[in-house]
Amino acid sequence: MKLWFKKYRYYIIALISIIILDMAIIGLILWKKEQIELKKLEKKLEETKQEEVEETSPLYNPPKDINDSSWNYIDFPFLQVDFKDLLVQNQDTVGWIQIDGTNVNYPIVQSKSNEYYLTHAFDHSYTKAGWIFSDYRNNLNHMNPNTIIYGHGRRDNSMFGSLRFLLDENWYQNNVPIIKLSTPKYNYLFQIFSIYTIIEEGYYITTHFKNNQEFQSFMDTLVNRSQFDFHTTVNTQDKILTLSTCLDNDEWRVVIHSKLLKKETR
Repeated sequence: MKLWFKKYRYYIIALISIIILDMAIIGLILWKKEQIELKKLEKKLEETKQEEVEETSPLYNPPKDINDSSWNYIDFPFLQVDFKDLLVQNQDTVGWIQIDGTNVNYPIVQSKSNEYYLTHAFDHSYTKAGWIFSDYRNNLNHMNPNTIIYGHGRRDNSMFGSLRFLLDENWYQNNVPIIKLSTPKYNYLFQIFSIYTIIEEGYYITTHFKNNQEFQSFMDTLVNRSQFDFHTTVNTQDKILTLSTCLDNDEWRVVIHSKLLKKETR
């Protein structure tokens, strides 16, 4: 047996190498095909959007400090989206999210759990890229104290992959820390007040609080965690929008917290 193996070992090693190489090529082809299909879907969905509308609205919870950065964004335009076609394509559609200076520009879906859209696209096709989805405990038309939206941190910067851009201080020189969110009933603008990376935990995705004291303590923790100072305040009258995505692996998260800046009824 040993003599047989010695005689043919180079052929066996070569055969194994060829098999491994073929598997890698097949994996790359499947990954590329998945990316192409996702890009086609994203382009199709993008066509349903409407133009932004310039409109001055009062701040949702105006800060008392006239130097608070919130006042810089009072004239920032809302995002306008036609949801009719989107709801025909997927009844799970609950909103659309966009962040300038990133690739985040997607319809938001929501299911009865936080599992389904980890592995399914907007058209319900299976994909490891998943989709952008709202926590099943939240309602985007009736904001909880803390509303959470999830998406995979894809290395090709699709889904929430480009949120890592906001970890670079240079991003803020050319972009504003504003998140645009639209639902079939309302248009919202949120102002970012905290961003950080953290090992996966359940604290920052708390949606309800026993009292104002607990909620204020929660927000103070988020502010103290932030990598940057956004020169704005938060209090118990604010509504928080949290974005959560993975960073390179399943252990670490990029987390962004924003407060409701202004709102309009559609």
